[in-house]
Amino acid sequence: MATTPETAGVPNETPNEKGIHQWLSQDEFPDNLKKYWHQRFRIWELYSKGIWMTEDAWFGVTPEPIANKIAAHIGEAAPKEKTIIIDAFAGVGGNAIAFALSGRWDQVFAVEKDAKTMKCAKHNAKIYGVEKKIVWVTGDCFSAINKRFNAKNNTVIFASPPWGGTEYSAEDVFDLSKMQPYNLEALYNGFSRYSSHLVLFLPRTSDLNQIAQYAPKDKKLEVAHYCIMGASKALCVYFGDFDFENEEEDEKK
Repeated sequence: MATTPETAGVPNETPNEKGIHQWLSQDEFPDNLKKYWHQRFRIWELYSKGIWMTEDAWFGVTPEPIANKIAAHIGEAAPKEKTIIIDAFAGVGGNAIAFALSGRWDQVFAVEKDAKTMKCAKHNAKIYGVEKKIVWVTGDCFSAINKRFNAKNNTVIFASPPWGGTEYSAEDVFDLSKMQPYNLEALYNGFSRYSSHLVLFLPRTSDLNQIAQYAPKDKKLEVAHYCIMGASKALCVYFGDFDFENEEEDEKK
């Protein structure tokens, strides 16, 4: 994400609600999150402009370079008639901001259940100049999508669900049936009824055999690892007819 003229005049707002933080010095940063302090500019390029976070958000926010790459991949590979993208677990806004900055979509919807996390997302989008380019929905993602998009066929759903804490990182192969609070089956069944194009953002050690069970007959699913400094941070599974050959051709130009 690049700085735009719109971000230059962002007011120096400070959070006034317990649980929402604007950590601008290491001294005030929680001890249990110290490693994220050193990664803050890899996660948010404009962190020093006053990014708001909750403590839990550090575990789930998509680092900015990865969010940008995912936005580019989805934007190029999704059919052109898909004009709406829904970020089903928006968190503090990393992916929704990247989608909005890409300019690919007629509408970007960001759904987040936790009200404090949503306040952070809106503030962070303001820093990046795209707050008004995103439709913000506070509530359960399955209920919100059912209410708004039940009869639409021009949507892509992007879902970066909670992974159930940090236990997944200790396993060589992560069992997606144990992911909490939504496992792979619940996510696929819950979202695929509303869109034929679904992207799931999952742990890098996810069991590929479990994912393969959802491939259409005689077809494969596209799985892409996303890395920072040579290390995989997570993977995306693309369900639907995403045209990655076209996306690869555009990258070569």
